[in-house]
Amino acid sequence: MHKILLTIVLASLSTLSYAGSFKLSSPQIKANQLMPRNFEFNGFGCSGDNKSPALNWNGAPKATKGYALTVYDPDAPTGSGWWHWVVIDIPATVHKLPADAGALNSTRLPTGAVQVRTDYGMAAWGGPCPPKGDKPHRYIFTLYALKTDKLAIPADATAALAGFMIHANMLAKASFTAKYGRSK
Repeated sequence: MHKILLTIVLASLSTLSYAGSFKLSSPQIKANQLMPRNFEFNGFGCSGDNKSPALNWNGAPKATKGYALTVYDPDAPTGSGWWHWVVIDIPATVHKLPADAGALNSTRLPTGAVQVRTDYGMAAWGGPCPPKGDKPHRYIFTLYALKTDKLAIPADATAALAGFMIHANMLAKASFTAKYGRSK
């Protein structure tokens, strides 16, 4: 009995230490810094380029069969935050997304990857657009290593449904936070 328990504990510790080496970064956005304006949404009073940043990752668990990516603003004045980008079914062999991969009907996403409808109502990157004068909002970029290569969700799924399926299939996650604000 003790050998079984020890095996379970050691396996858990191995997974935890490996998950700690899972890293997500962007060559265009620095963690805990303000994002450049070109990532800002173009609409709702914002006039940025609405371009998604390049992203890189490494150190995922060996059992990873696919990835999902989310970008979320917990500071949006909605009572529930704001989903800016959700990408699922990213193949396990992929370790980066190029700049502007989040364009509507993107041809820059890896084969098989699917963008999910965001709170802007479209399946594409929707850049930051906080209210003028708010203190800078936080934008949490999170990449999930999954135990499945495909999430079985409908084509018109919401970000919340995608999030439920992502969490049900998560092996590990890596994230960083950037900020963005607009002066009055």
